[in-house]
Amino acid sequence: MRILNYAFLATFNNALQVLRSMHYKTFKLDKFQEEAISSIEKNHSVVVSAPTGSGKTLIADYIINKDVLKGIRVVYTAPIKALSNQKYKQFTEAYGAEKVGLLTGDIVKNPAAPLLIMTTEIYRNMVLTGDESISSISYVIFDEIHYINDIERGVVWEESIIFSKPNVRFLCLSATVPNAQEFADWIHSIKKHPVDVIYHDERSVPLEGRFFDSEMGIASLEQIREVAGIPDYDYFMGRSRRRTRRITAPSHIDLIGEIIGKLPCFFFNFSRKKCQDNAAELAKAGIFKISPEISSFVRKKLSEAPPEINQLQSVRLLRNILPFGIGFHHAGLIPIAKELVEELFSKGLIKVLYTTETFAVGINMPAKTVCFESLRKYDGANHRFLNSKEYFQIAGRAGRRGIDQIGYSFAMVNRRDFDYGLLKKITNKDTEPIMSQFRLSVNTALNLIKRHTEEEIGKILLMNFYTFQRYNSVKSEITHSFENIKRKLIHLHYLHDGKLTGKGEFAAKIYADEILLGEIFATDFCKELNEFQILLILACLCYEPREKTEFYKLYPGKWAEGLKHKISRNEYLHKEHRFKELENLTALVHLCYYGKGIFEIIKNTNLLEGDLIRFFRQVLDRLNQVREASNNHDLAIRIDGCKKLVRDCISEIDAEV
Repeated sequence: MRILNYAFLATFNNALQVLRSMHYKTFKLDKFQEEAISSIEKNHSVVVSAPTGSGKTLIADYIINKDVLKGIRVVYTAPIKALSNQKYKQFTEAYGAEKVGLLTGDIVKNPAAPLLIMTTEIYRNMVLTGDESISSISYVIFDEIHYINDIERGVVWEESIIFSKPNVRFLCLSATVPNAQEFADWIHSIKKHPVDVIYHDERSVPLEGRFFDSEMGIASLEQIREVAGIPDYDYFMGRSRRRTRRITAPSHIDLIGEIIGKLPCFFFNFSRKKCQDNAAELAKAGIFKISPEISSFVRKKLSEAPPEINQLQSVRLLRNILPFGIGFHHAGLIPIAKELVEELFSKGLIKVLYTTETFAVGINMPAKTVCFESLRKYDGANHRFLNSKEYFQIAGRAGRRGIDQIGYSFAMVNRRDFDYGLLKKITNKDTEPIMSQFRLSVNTALNLIKRHTEEEIGKILLMNFYTFQRYNSVKSEITHSFENIKRKLIHLHYLHDGKLTGKGEFAAKIYADEILLGEIFATDFCKELNEFQILLILACLCYEPREKTEFYKLYPGKWAEGLKHKISRNEYLHKEHRFKELENLTALVHLCYYGKGIFEIIKNTNLLEGDLIRFFRQVLDRLNQVREASNNHDLAIRIDGCKKLVRDCISEIDAEV
């Protein structure tokens, strides 16, 4: 059985026919799909734990056909914008643009549509602030619900569920959730409606996991263990201090050479630079011949783009390697480059695609084989091994339904890092439960105070999954955190006599750096800021410094110096370390303010093009939040001016803004 596409379920009657007969045309539903649809017919929430490619999306399709075509609103949330954009395109093709909306912070399309596609953050913000536009929805579909495990963002999923209206039901989808019943029990405990758990363990395409060693080639973990401990001959003879033989690290080119018959392949790497470098190395190795079909497709696609795009380093590299059927894909690419690679892969023309792990999240582009250059990654704080959930999320992309009899996963193993027990635990089975990462934010505290009584707040503070999982030890921990935030809000005049002040009302509509933005834009601090200074101060809050980032020409003029001086004299703002980048960021903001396009800005830094686009999109998102939160007419005019400057700057290569 292949995954049913949206066109197959074109009407509600067809969906009912699927339910009644458990067949649709030549396709037979799996038992877990039958069970999930039956639960939906009973108006229950459903938690579905099933392997990648097993057909979970069909269950979401059923809800959408059941409700949207009758004019009942449904929300589909995704953890990343790329997946939101993909779903928007798919649903628009199936239902028509008038029935589908998209909300991702910096992009708003058709917000009155019955089917709303949005990032989970947007949904959380809407339910927390009591947005009337989603007051009458039937279901919220949470794609990749295991993101509740994410240290930085997991709280978003919890609050989305906690603050949803009582009538709302949830469809939670994930490849594997070992403790799905515990998660469902939590939802039932706070929402008081039935929550059914649907487990499905069998992959539609079986997965075979193997390893690649530089000496043995493709082998099992046990085979590598047998030789990994063989002592070095010189050590045995007393001529060396090394206990084991020095074995070179495995080569990605050698691995590709051994799996020629098992392509196409996703080759996952946790470094953007290595993705590009490896793709270039493979092209030079001469394993694949040039494809005139790919060359023609690339030429046509890029001929429709601004000529400056062809001069970008990443695009030049893609032009050189794509004709060999080799590509790379990561967040540092501009939109048209990503589209080019995705379209070629979907046509079956790319043999090897080097990519980062973001490509493993939901995007429906399976391959026959998945390779890992390493099972270690840098998570922003430390270098560590993947956990079992991360491994199977990525490996699950192997095996195309209806095409492959089996999918393959090959992990390169460096003897230096070899740990049999750990590697066995990671790759044998996903045993990682989803765990709460709940923490109380200033924004949540403000909205609780604004919308609920003290008695209600006391109950809500104990509704999170964290308290449910660790009730005996943390019953008062969240309450204590709330009281600490409350004291801070009183001290900084966001709260007075139990009610939000003007600053408090402003910050309740800000979803990151609430107090920082409140001190800037809900006080007299912003009164004399011009558009350049507004852009510059927001740039400091959005920029993520990296060790090797360079800015070639800076513009430390009177406006930048005046802003720096103003910040240094502010009792609260002068403590913020991100303002140390203020002068460096004039390299970006000055050119944007004076009407230079993104291509001029690209020349003034070594930041990847996609990172620059993301940076400006984040600035635009902050501008939108300030605009929505403020009732200052004069500030609104300046904010609108800033938004136009940013949109004009990046419009050449980011048409979505």
